[in-house]
Amino acid sequence: MASVEICAAPETMDTTPLIGNGILRQHLIDPEICIRCNTCEATCPVNAITHDDRNYVVRAEVCNGCMACIAPCPTGSIDNWRAVPVARAYSIEEQLGWDALPAEQPPSAWAAEDASQHATPAPATAPAAPSAEPGAQPFHAARYGASVPPWSAAHPYTNLFPPKSPTTATVVGNYNCTEAGFASETHHVVLDFGSLPFPVLEGQSIGIVPPGTDAQGRPHRARQYSVASPRNGERPGYNNLALTVKRVTVDHQGNALRGVASNYVCDLRVGDTVQVVGPFGSSFLMPNHPRSHIVMVCTGTGSAPMRAMTEWRRRLRSSGKFEGGKLLLFFGARTQQELPYFGPLQSLPKDFIDIHLAFSRTPGQPRRYVQDLMRERAADLAALLRDGNTHFYVCGLKSMEEGVVLALRDIAEDSGLAWETLGATLQREGRLHLETY
Repeated sequence: MASVEICAAPETMDTTPLIGNGILRQHLIDPEICIRCNTCEATCPVNAITHDDRNYVVRAEVCNGCMACIAPCPTGSIDNWRAVPVARAYSIEEQLGWDALPAEQPPSAWAAEDASQHATPAPATAPAAPSAEPGAQPFHAARYGASVPPWSAAHPYTNLFPPKSPTTATVVGNYNCTEAGFASETHHVVLDFGSLPFPVLEGQSIGIVPPGTDAQGRPHRARQYSVASPRNGERPGYNNLALTVKRVTVDHQGNALRGVASNYVCDLRVGDTVQVVGPFGSSFLMPNHPRSHIVMVCTGTGSAPMRAMTEWRRRLRSSGKFEGGKLLLFFGARTQQELPYFGPLQSLPKDFIDIHLAFSRTPGQPRRYVQDLMRERAADLAALLRDGNTHFYVCGLKSMEEGVVLALRDIAEDSGLAWETLGATLQREGRLHLETY
């Protein structure tokens, strides 16, 4: 995730959407390259980006050209512009129906337009969220998320197989890693690449291309999934990787919906082949510095990169030659039955990782969330916030992001740390990473 503060445009680029003479420099997303990772929508500070079940699009009347979404995009699909008259700006409805970007027209092509028909309005901004204190700025958690990796992170390889040129992997494992029923089950899926180089690091992701076409007869787009295995494979020394995929059976409103990609992946059988793009991601990476501390906060399938980081540390530790820093995990789910990898988590040594589980829908119990557990461990987190070797990773549903960052802010300030200064430092040094969807 990116911070608005560091995403200034290059000096050669005008960040104002209006070029002049009624010509708009409209920001667009390339549907042929986009992998639907939601990074742009989560990052945008003015809520200019939205999506349907196929395309991510930009509202021309809201985008202010701040460039906050450019750097975090893993594919570059976000970095596209078209010069159009304000009165002819591509609508949301048009963009949602695209299979490819429209041809680019130079500004001179619009010279014959009557400028009087295109009054130049001020760039629109999204309304500010209500604030408890008059004159106070709304809290925007995403602005503290780093877009650079930790200084000691290993070098990632990205876009080896772009969306237009996928490769093939073979399914060598697929099992339900929860105790939940069909509607809420989460699968652990292992893909093997044979002799084909496909290096990945903890925190990176890949895209899976579902077969077939949508209701309009168009090929399905790739869907993004975080890698749940460490850099040397789900099975050490093998060229494979694991994914954590939740079967989608309802939408956010609770209406019945069969997710195309998630159900395809969950139903894969050993021996099946899948089309894969990627890998993606160059900032949400774990530190290699042995004494670095890692605080992991996740919900549901947001546990995938945390599992990868934990397993890599566990393998290093088992070698007997690794002196690692602290590992803390705050993991949330609706119920214990819906929490992925609950069993294996119980077998990890207590002196290796400090685990705290939050369940929000346990019958007869009060709702507890990851930020509640963090506040209960305020003294330990305050000490880690003071340590320059501490790295924080947050992954899961978008709704958790603000609560988690607010908890960090309150813990810092209650211990005498200035959050604005500390938050900016964590962001600048690549020590607070937010990956929510």
